[in-house]
Amino acid sequence: MLNFGVVGCGYWGPNLIRNLSSFPECRVKLVCDIDAGRLAHMKDLHPDVQTTSRFDDLVEDAQLNGILIATPACLHFEMAKKSLQAGKHTLVEKPMAQSTDECQELIELAQEQKLTLMVGHTFVYSAPVRKMKEIVAAGELGEIQYICSRRLNLGLFQKDINVAWDLAPHDISIILYVLGEKPIYVNCQGKSHFVNGIEDVTNMTLSFANGAFATIQSSWLDPNKVRETILVGKRKMLVYDDLRPTEKIKIFDKRVEVPPHYDTFGEFQYSYYYGDVYSPYLRLVEPLKVECQHFLDCIKTGAKPESGGPEGLEVVRILEAASESLKNGGGRIDIVRSIRGCAEELMR
Repeated sequence: MLNFGVVGCGYWGPNLIRNLSSFPECRVKLVCDIDAGRLAHMKDLHPDVQTTSRFDDLVEDAQLNGILIATPACLHFEMAKKSLQAGKHTLVEKPMAQSTDECQELIELAQEQKLTLMVGHTFVYSAPVRKMKEIVAAGELGEIQYICSRRLNLGLFQKDINVAWDLAPHDISIILYVLGEKPIYVNCQGKSHFVNGIEDVTNMTLSFANGAFATIQSSWLDPNKVRETILVGKRKMLVYDDLRPTEKIKIFDKRVEVPPHYDTFGEFQYSYYYGDVYSPYLRLVEPLKVECQHFLDCIKTGAKPESGGPEGLEVVRILEAASESLKNGGGRIDIVRSIRGCAEELMR
């Protein structure tokens, strides 16, 4: 039996508690939050769970095998570091930390302690995203030309990070997972409408060595909630709408064809191909449940998580570059991978 502690009982923490509590091979022993009302609510939902307002109670509990961190981003690094130093397997929500140096430190600490370090890139564990990766890997869409991802809604405004650090980690993790490639440079523009220095609307572009590029639009100021990713390949196109109850993925047999030979400009004509539209079958399971089960499996077997420290580091590296681009008015920022980071990746 594995025992876990969860810190943060606001929006996401209760979902972690609910899913972990559904597995017979583990139990949530202790939950932590500074809000007494939230702790009382968790106690009503899960009477066997112990509660505390002190994070150190989790760190010092010798019976806990792991700690799951669902707090504001500014607390992720310090809490994850304490958890790992105490010998606890650790799952930290996105973003993993607020700098690549912090991410590197957590990765090295987990390696030294021989502990599982996992980041909550939940969409990597969703059926639509896994199907997208399968379709791209099979070459059904052809060479990917561009990706357009939109994650928009009205709120929730954060106090410690901007909208790119809040929402874009989902889209970045999806894009990196589906393509299996890392971008070489980033551009990002945005604007702060309410709190100076905390952008509530951003547009980010990721450029890849193979010529593909992706745009990521993030907003806390949109009247409609949008969760959409479009993949345009040379052969076909794919639309993933996460808000649809069914048929979340649709594949369009559409493309633009350029004539292979022509002698004069007058002979040059684009050809537009329109074929069928279909939606592949998806067996929908709550992604967070799959993620939690994967965390348990990695702890028991020592396997490398699909969203481990290196994946969390790469997302933060891109966000750091995006922040620098924002300060420079949207200019291109090359993504530099440190010698230490490259060496760590070679060891994977």
